Amino acid sequence: MSPEPVWIAGGYQSDFSRNLSKDGLDLDALTAEVARGALDAANIPIADIDVVHVGNAFAQVYTGQGHLGAMPASVLPDLWGVPATRHEGACASGSLAILAAMADLESGRYDCALVVGVELEKNVPGDLGAKNMSGAAWIGHEGQDAKFMWPYMFSRIADEYDKRYGLDPGHLWSIAELNTRNARSNPNAQTRGWQFGPASFTDDADANPVVEGRLHKVDCGPLTDGGAAVVLISDRYRRAHTETAEQKDLSRILGWGHRTVGLLLEEKLARSADEPLMFPHVSAAIGDAFTRAGISGVDDLDLIETHDCFTASEYMAIDHFGITKPGESWRAIESGELEIGGRIPMNPSGGLLGGGHPVGATGVRMLLDCHKQVTGTAGDYQVPGAARAGMLNFGGSTTTTVSFVVGRDRSER
Repeated sequence: MSPEPVWIAGGYQSDFSRNLSKDGLDLDALTAEVARGALDAANIPIADIDVVHVGNAFAQVYTGQGHLGAMPASVLPDLWGVPATRHEGACASGSLAILAAMADLESGRYDCALVVGVELEKNVPGDLGAKNMSGAAWIGHEGQDAKFMWPYMFSRIADEYDKRYGLDPGHLWSIAELNTRNARSNPNAQTRGWQFGPASFTDDADANPVVEGRLHKVDCGPLTDGGAAVVLISDRYRRAHTETAEQKDLSRILGWGHRTVGLLLEEKLARSADEPLMFPHVSAAIGDAFTRAGISGVDDLDLIETHDCFTASEYMAIDHFGITKPGESWRAIESGELEIGGRIPMNPSGGLLGGGHPVGATGVRMLLDCHKQVTGTAGDYQVPGAARAGMLNFGGSTTTTVSFVVGRDRSER
């Protein structure tokens, strides 16, 4: 028996360029903004919300605030008494909240879910902010020599790519250039107004200094304040409201994949030493989403929103999606296939490198951008004719991996 279809009724993203602390704001104001914005965009009455799921990774270390499942009811009194849960899975926290909401709707327990992702990261100095995220690795077991944990870890991934297949750093900088260029068309992107000179995407020590190992400044995603929210509805709700304004600009979650492996990066690399792909579980999560969506492969997608916390993570995603053969991600970069208008546009929103990466909100933001694309509402970064979008979001060194396929209902094509 097929599960109950889950539809995206609409959503909202905050401006990722803002520094909320400088504006005198905190997680409460951010939660209220994105929750209200999503309800307005979906045209769903707040009284119809049956359940709330909140994605957040690091609030306790950045702000001291935990128990964020209760924050929506704290700032929106009409949610008082509505069951709510907070989900943490590092950078995949938002996607875990989405999966939990889907399960609620598919099971018949509820019919209308609000999913919120929020994170504050710019309320502390940058070096402390980077340290705050170290807990997504296995503390005391890896990264002990790192100045910055996550640039260190993804530099190690880039090193392994180089060892197995060869890796030209220029291809990584081409990813950074494309995503920051795409971000200029996104009115909510963190870097949309940033200036990059001709040396910014080179090995120039002043314009693009080394951060850790082989990763330079433009290889690394920025610290970001921001939130996103979506309203998900069951097919029962959709059928009951078929003649109303709620049904404008709906998309459907056609498929999903979720895989979790151990924390240690070195164990992941050791286990895949004889495999064609470096992270087989990532490819498996994507394949699960494709299978559930009833599609045969990446060429059945019109675009991809992928996790590019670092250029090395997008480089990895290219061959793990099957755009190229293993180790040949550079071919898609050189050919222009990832550009808007190319074979498979990747991160037309600007992704994490260009758009920003408020960790707990990232999965929700990515799902929202997929929804915008397939409903033709992405504005200046719209992929023409997009009908089906893929998404990849992961936490840690691909420890928690989630993939979705979003599109119009298969019966409508």
